[in-house]
Amino acid sequence: MKVIIIGAGPAGLTAGVELLKQSKDYEVIILEESNDIGGISKTINYKGNRIDIGGHRFFSKDKKVLEFWQEIMPLQGKDSYDDKKLKIKKDLPLNGPDPELSDKVMLKRNRVSRIYYLKKFFNYPIEMNIKTIKNLGFFNTISVGFSYIKSVFFKKKEDSLENFYINRFGKKLYSMFFLKYTEKVWGRPPKEISADWGAQRVKGVSIFVVIKNMFKKLFHIKSKNVETSLIEQFLYPKYGPGQLWEEVAKEFEKMGGTILKKHKVTKINYKNGKILSVFCGDEEFIADTFISSMPLKDLIQSMDDTPDEINYIASNLPYRDFITVGLLVKKLKIKNETKIKTLGNIIPDCWIYVQSPDVKLNRIQIFNNWSPYLVNDRKNVWIGLEYCCNENDEFFKSTNKKLAEFAIDELLKMEIIDKKDIITSHVEKIKKAYPAYFDTYSEIDKLKDYLNSFDNLYCIGRNGQHRYNNMDHSMITAFETVNNIVNNIKSKDNIWNVNTEKVYSEEKN
Repeated sequence: MKVIIIGAGPAGLTAGVELLKQSKDYEVIILEESNDIGGISKTINYKGNRIDIGGHRFFSKDKKVLEFWQEIMPLQGKDSYDDKKLKIKKDLPLNGPDPELSDKVMLKRNRVSRIYYLKKFFNYPIEMNIKTIKNLGFFNTISVGFSYIKSVFFKKKEDSLENFYINRFGKKLYSMFFLKYTEKVWGRPPKEISADWGAQRVKGVSIFVVIKNMFKKLFHIKSKNVETSLIEQFLYPKYGPGQLWEEVAKEFEKMGGTILKKHKVTKINYKNGKILSVFCGDEEFIADTFISSMPLKDLIQSMDDTPDEINYIASNLPYRDFITVGLLVKKLKIKNETKIKTLGNIIPDCWIYVQSPDVKLNRIQIFNNWSPYLVNDRKNVWIGLEYCCNENDEFFKSTNKKLAEFAIDELLKMEIIDKKDIITSHVEKIKKAYPAYFDTYSEIDKLKDYLNSFDNLYCIGRNGQHRYNNMDHSMITAFETVNNIVNNIKSKDNIWNVNTEKVYSEEKN
């Protein structure tokens, strides 16, 4: 059987490897539009400083996902970079590789994230502790409490993301920590966004869950099931997520698979409910089975003679595009006031969520804390400044120089850095980074039904399903697809249903 896979991201690469594991009789070709491997999970290398686009925590309780990752890159030994308590070794060299640590390895990392609001730091997710009360002020805290109690007894109909949040956190906390941030990320107020997004990303997290988790930590009670937003540790490839997916690509080719880069699918040829071939420019690829991780909008637009209603739904599916400004500085003005030990005594955060409405910035990544090997010279601090926008916005069209200047001005305004400490910057623009949950998204089931009518076409991954999946969710759609192909299962419900349940798939063993 000849199989064409569109896209060399996590979903496409996983599907390719899994198919070739099943049988040597499969001929598998991956067509990749860009010259890169890993999709949004690629790692950008700028003068030895690496950028992880959006940040990718390698965490899952799905056994098959974990086994897949560690077959490619084994977990570090207890005597390498981190010990059992995940503390940094005192003798870790500031420059050059650690002689004790293999390059092809997964690090164990601490997950620390905080919220920047009112020029103060709050733990993320919000914790009901003395520091939070002090930062909010007594009257604000009381207001938050009564607002939450009201939300417990007077539930709103969950027909929007706004009501989804209010039901779980109360209106006061929602207005403080969710409203403006959501507007910055999606460009729409939460009342215009489908509650599906909350169901897939926040799921079981609420004030009650946060308080329960706080008491479990206080009394050292271990929990088998942990919400994704509450995890405290994760795995991470030494040189970023792109390193793992580049290794997967090598393994795929070693197994006999073919990856063709700079091959953008521009036309899909079909007849009588079957895909016959795809075109990359004038080059035609004929196959028995087709697996697509390309955006649903582009997939439909590549097909001639589709019904008007299907064309309308697909062409109006919304996305948010993404800009990361990598900024290398000598130091940050923010001091590490936590008890967490870090190399160079910088703040321990992986992410800082910026709730301040007076800046456009969404999040700040501290790449040193994802892996110190992402930084060429570990005496410096390498940060990523994240912005969401639309590709037709003037902001997205701005020159890289203007974008870097804009980001620097916002950090100066927030008193995060001093201008004299700036060393260099780099800008990355990513189109269709985040599938969005408004406009014609409400009619996406019609799109799924139409695509399911082609019995040899399978849609997988984040953009392939227009669903804000985590990386492991995208991989699971690939596992399910391969299982269907190998066992000749006609229904595709199991593929589309990944990450639609009310609790994260990471909670399953």
